[in-house]
Amino acid sequence: MILDWTQGALAEGLRCYRAGEFFAAHEHWESVWLHAPEPEKTLQLAAAFHHFNRHNLNGAKSMLQGALRRLTPYPASFQGVSVSSLSDEIRQCLCEVENQGTSARPAYPRIRIDG
Repeated sequence: MILDWTQGALAEGLRCYRAGEFFAAHEHWESVWLHAPEPEKTLQLAAAFHHFNRHNLNGAKSMLQGALRRLTPYPASFQGVSVSSLSDEIRQCLCEVENQGTSARPAYPRIRIDG
């Protein structure tokens, strides 16, 4: 399955994610992930920050850790997403959350689209 981040639910989800509208991003992307094979599902990330914004620190940390585990086997770029920079930023965000707890206001990882 080839993912096209320039149109449809992926593009709208990316717009929402970049605007900090994580629940809306998750909903747009969920419509794609439900029909995608397993590797593409690993790119789902917005729900972690929805949890964080709702002050569910444990849920956010768990989802960030899961995202890192799922992204580890992928190459630097996968399905148009810069996996290496995304993984680095997830690690940084996770460190901030773990060190600062509920007072953390981490920079959300940017999803960079190659091309």
